[in-house]
Amino acid sequence: MNRAALAAALLLAVGMGFGRFAFTGLYPLMLDDGLLDLQSGSLAAAANYAGYLLGALLLTRARDEQAARLCLLAGAGTLLGLALMGSLQQPAALIGVRFGAGLCSALALVGASLWLLQRHAEPRAAPLLFAGVGLGILLSAELLAGGQALGLRSQALWWLLAASGLLLCLPAWALLRRPPARGCGTASRASGERPADRLPPRRLVLVYGLAGFGYIVTATYLPLLLQGRLAGLGPLQVWAAFGLGAMPSCFLWHALHRRLGTRHSLSLNLLLQALGVVLPALSQAPWACLLSALLVGGTFMGTVTIAMPAARAWAAQVSYNLLASMTAAYGAGQIAGPLVAAGLLQLDRGLAPALFAAAATLGLGATLCLLAPQHQRQVQEEPA
Repeated sequence: MNRAALAAALLLAVGMGFGRFAFTGLYPLMLDDGLLDLQSGSLAAAANYAGYLLGALLLTRARDEQAARLCLLAGAGTLLGLALMGSLQQPAALIGVRFGAGLCSALALVGASLWLLQRHAEPRAAPLLFAGVGLGILLSAELLAGGQALGLRSQALWWLLAASGLLLCLPAWALLRRPPARGCGTASRASGERPADRLPPRRLVLVYGLAGFGYIVTATYLPLLLQGRLAGLGPLQVWAAFGLGAMPSCFLWHALHRRLGTRHSLSLNLLLQALGVVLPALSQAPWACLLSALLVGGTFMGTVTIAMPAARAWAAQVSYNLLASMTAAYGAGQIAGPLVAAGLLQLDRGLAPALFAAAATLGLGATLCLLAPQHQRQVQEEPA
């Protein structure tokens, strides 16, 4: 097994799976404990994505030789944030911690991607890298379900995640010292993709930003949507299915990317994701909710698995860090999603309109993929 890819995957499991997405599983319990209400919870979600956006913007000029340091900072900051979520009770303080957690998530994603895809020049390891996010979602959901079965409340569960995250980070941090193999470096390798199958950098950034808005309502509110709908199956178990779907999907979408090219694989990915997003708005049946979790979980990290290596193929032809620019666009989309959902909730319209809007946004992204120009200009572009 590629040890560098395993280390990077563990870093994403903690920085993204625990640091970002564990909040989705804990949100209903924090509501029950009176630590947050619907409005402050939506603000906490939006603050997390604002921190993610800021982190990505700060990293637009990051170099791959800084990647190991970024990964160390991301892991340490994420563990501190998990511990603070288990210690603080004021909504304003919790919102601030979620902002910091989002910043650390951006550090983790950009740092781990730079470290593995460019520093170690291992594009074939991208599926294992991004499967780390699904692993983190699955592990955190099962830890939360087990802790809840033992009677632990939300703050104790945050501490459980912090302790478990430390155990995952330690071996990853040890592997960060591994030097790149001989012949690896910062030079970009040809992707082997036909020009007609590629998306130009600016279009790639735009589509990726639309994807950020499209999936986030489901990723933020799925357990809340499921409360009272499932007989004999807890919302956390469905959230675990979300993570379980994300893990193998990275390998599937990587293979489809190689076979179909960026334009067609990303379009197919976004269309399937749109179907998963809209299902809970069309039916409240348990099968629809479970299928939604599997479809969105099985596509949202596939989007990353397709888009990040596609961005790497342009690295030598743009004057900015395209990985960080795309992460910033994704973050901007994620900020808008919870805010739109919160506004609709205040109007007593529920989440169905937000789910329809998210699905339409994903459909727009899929269309833009197919409308991409057939021939790409090999010129240096300015940031979008």
